[in-house]
Amino acid sequence: MKVESVQCIASMHKNQDTIPAEFIRSEEDQPGITTVAGPSPKVPVINLADMDEDRVLHGIVEASKEWGIFQVVNHGIPAEVIKELQRVGKEFFDLPQEEKEKIAMVPGHFEGYGTKIQKDFIGKKNWGDFLFHGIWPLDQVDHLFWPKNPPDYRKVNEDYTKYMVSLVNQIFEYLSIGLGLDKKLLKEASGENDLKLLLRINFYPPCPQPDLTLGVGPHTDMSALTLLVPNEIQGLQIFRDGHWFDTEYVPDAMIVNIGDQLEILSNGKYKSVLHRTTVYKDRTRMSWPVFCEPPAEFVIGTLPQLVNEENPAKFKTKKYKNYQYCKIYRLPQ
Repeated sequence: MKVESVQCIASMHKNQDTIPAEFIRSEEDQPGITTVAGPSPKVPVINLADMDEDRVLHGIVEASKEWGIFQVVNHGIPAEVIKELQRVGKEFFDLPQEEKEKIAMVPGHFEGYGTKIQKDFIGKKNWGDFLFHGIWPLDQVDHLFWPKNPPDYRKVNEDYTKYMVSLVNQIFEYLSIGLGLDKKLLKEASGENDLKLLLRINFYPPCPQPDLTLGVGPHTDMSALTLLVPNEIQGLQIFRDGHWFDTEYVPDAMIVNIGDQLEILSNGKYKSVLHRTTVYKDRTRMSWPVFCEPPAEFVIGTLPQLVNEENPAKFKTKKYKNYQYCKIYRLPQ
C-alpha cells in the first residue's frame, strides 16, 4: 500500500526553507515559542541497581505521583541489545520507500509501517513516520507486519523483548507496592498475562522549520505504562507547572511514562504525563517506545482497595476498547 511519508516530504524540502502549511502549528503550539529556554527541571533518574530497595521504591513512587515520568538506569537490558534494536530500526527506515511499503498499515489494522501525516483534531499534521507492531504475548504476535529486511530484525526484537518483559514486571511491582498493594496486583489489574506490549519505532526526519511544527502533538498515553528508548538526540518534552520543558538525555537510560490506565487504577495517585515531541533542522531523531496496554475486552476501573467514603472513585469503569475509542475520537470518558 502506498504511504505518503513525512520522510519523502522531508527529502523534497531539504533544500528549501519552508514546510507545507498543514504542518505549521498555531502559536500556542509552536515549540519555538512555547518551550522554556534555559535550565529545565530535571526528570527524576532512578538507579535500579541501588542496593537500598527502599530508596528505589521511594524514587519510583514519588516520581510517578509528582511527575508521571522518570528515567531508570542499570535497568538490566544490556547496552548491546539496545544498540542492536536501534541498528535494525534505523536500517529499516533507510530502506527504499517501496520496500518499507511492503508492510504498510491497512485500513482497520493498527500494525505496520505508517505515518503521522493524517491531520489531528485541530487540522494539523505531525512531522514523523512510524513502524508499529506487537511484541508480547508471543502467541498474539502477528509477524505479518514485522520487516523481512533487515534479515535479523526479528531475532533482534525477540532478544530485546525478553529483557523488556522482565523490566516491565519489575516496574509494575514497585508501583503496586507503592500503593500499599500486593506486588502482583497492579499488573493483574492491567491485564495480567494478557497484558500487551506494543513496539513503535518513531522516525522524525530533518525539518526546515523545526520551531513551527511537532513530531507528535501534546498527548497522554492511553496505555498503562510506556517504556521508551531514545536515540542520543533530545526531543521529548513534558508539560509541567504550566510550561513545556525539554527532558534531559541520559545515556543508557530508559524513560518510563505513566499512562492513563495506571492513573485510573490508582484513582489519580499516579499521574499520566502530558508530553510532546520536537524535531530538528539537520538531524534525524528516533525513539523506541513500548506501550503496555490491557486487552481490548479487559475492564479497567479504579481499584476498590483505593476507594472509600472520603476518596470516591474519580474515573468510570469500562472496557479498554471503549476507553480507546473515546480517547481517539476525543469523546467524554
